[in-house]
Amino acid sequence: MNPNSNLAHKPKADAQTAPIQRHKILVIGTGFSGLCMGVKLRDMGENDFVLLERADDVGGTWRDNTYPGCACDVPSHLYSFSFEPNPNWSRMYAPQPEIYAYLKGVATKYDLLKHIRFNANLLSARYDDARKLWSVEADDGRLFEAEILVSGMGGLSNPAVPNLKGLDKFKGATFHSATWDHDYNLVGKRVAVIGSGASAIQFVPNIAPKVDHLYYFQRTPPWVVPKDDRPMSPREQADFSANPWRQRWERTKLYWTMELRFLAFKFKPEWMGLVAKVAKRKIAQSIKDPVLQAKLTPDYTPGCKRLLISNDYYPALARTNVEVITEGIQEITPRGVVTSDGVERPVDAIILGTGFKVQDPIPRKTVFGKGGIDLADVWKNGPEAYLGVAVSGFPNFFMLMGPNTGLGHNSMVFMIESQAHYIVSAIKAMKEHGIKALNVKPEAQAQFIDKVQNELQQTVWNSGCKSWYVDDKGRNSLLWPGFTFAYRLKTRHFNLSKYTTDKA
Repeated sequence: MNPNSNLAHKPKADAQTAPIQRHKILVIGTGFSGLCMGVKLRDMGENDFVLLERADDVGGTWRDNTYPGCACDVPSHLYSFSFEPNPNWSRMYAPQPEIYAYLKGVATKYDLLKHIRFNANLLSARYDDARKLWSVEADDGRLFEAEILVSGMGGLSNPAVPNLKGLDKFKGATFHSATWDHDYNLVGKRVAVIGSGASAIQFVPNIAPKVDHLYYFQRTPPWVVPKDDRPMSPREQADFSANPWRQRWERTKLYWTMELRFLAFKFKPEWMGLVAKVAKRKIAQSIKDPVLQAKLTPDYTPGCKRLLISNDYYPALARTNVEVITEGIQEITPRGVVTSDGVERPVDAIILGTGFKVQDPIPRKTVFGKGGIDLADVWKNGPEAYLGVAVSGFPNFFMLMGPNTGLGHNSMVFMIESQAHYIVSAIKAMKEHGIKALNVKPEAQAQFIDKVQNELQQTVWNSGCKSWYVDDKGRNSLLWPGFTFAYRLKTRHFNLSKYTTDKA
């Protein structure tokens, strides 16, 4: 829900005359997080809620990211809701169109569409301490009030555009992977790709055969290991459909296989040496040029930056029309890219594979808590929240996919379901005890964050490389430092003693 979203907005109405829509619960976003929250609210018998969506359809990042080759890097049977298995995934790792269709199907099946207000881009949310209500304004002027505000704004929702000198002066086509320009014909073009993360390793192999020449600007090489992907046969799909227990068993196997990977991320870092051997072998098999091999071989421990999976990435970079450039970018000119060695490479298009604003999940001047304090000011040293869900000073405000709940080894959908369960438990406690305002105690939050940060120091993610997991101050505010089942145990029961309450 970015106020600077590139979506076309309706003219802003007069806030003085706009009718206020009042509901008990307001949820922001309709990706995996928002839809899960909606389903859980309906399961508890709560129907007085709305979901605000900035676009004209559900799906979140899986609606927006339509670049060639976009797919999930978590197995399909695990990257889906436990309450809504899909026996018809076409591959072990689902492509974007299928995940998008899956989310649309969930919204329809669980009758959530009537609760969604589309084209409602969040402008601001303010807590009214006197009335114990959240006042929310969409940027088209629509006004909402609710007792409880739930953020389902994922970290992969707002593209990060690098601050490159002259980028706005470039005369050719420029677009981010998250806002792919499908009308632009890449065939026969000279193309610059800036960024070498999870998106780039998917779209580069898809566009490399089409373009005349591809300049791949890489700052730091990722560790890329083989992707255990294959089509799901009609027989397997029919078996899963007829025998749901088989799919549950498959999901369980996948979960524990991925969960065991955490041992290497925290307790057995020496196991990462095996990962490095596998990746280096794939580089050697695909790349014969020793200079290019050196450019593509990382010098940090696997897992410190996001571990990527692909079977066609290295073969794509070995193509004769692809050039990997490791010199830093000095500036963008109207006709091309100039690197730090003074060389200018003329190009027709620049594609940014530079990821998302994960360190700035909620923009400044968007969410205001008690006393009108801006959440961005509370988070000036980095985002933090109790259980990644509640922030002291922001009563009745909960987050899904909040600080320190991201994963480097398993499915985020598992974490989202844990958080939604916890929030529903909090709402039930408020109802049972007649609580109007629920505010996590600052000492509970501080104790939780201290423990998380201490545990993170023992993981491979904090082993020294520069990654989007860690901010400029060296603080990791994104990842959960333990097993996902440990997080589920922590969120299984709502502990009212960790909160101050107001029944007035």
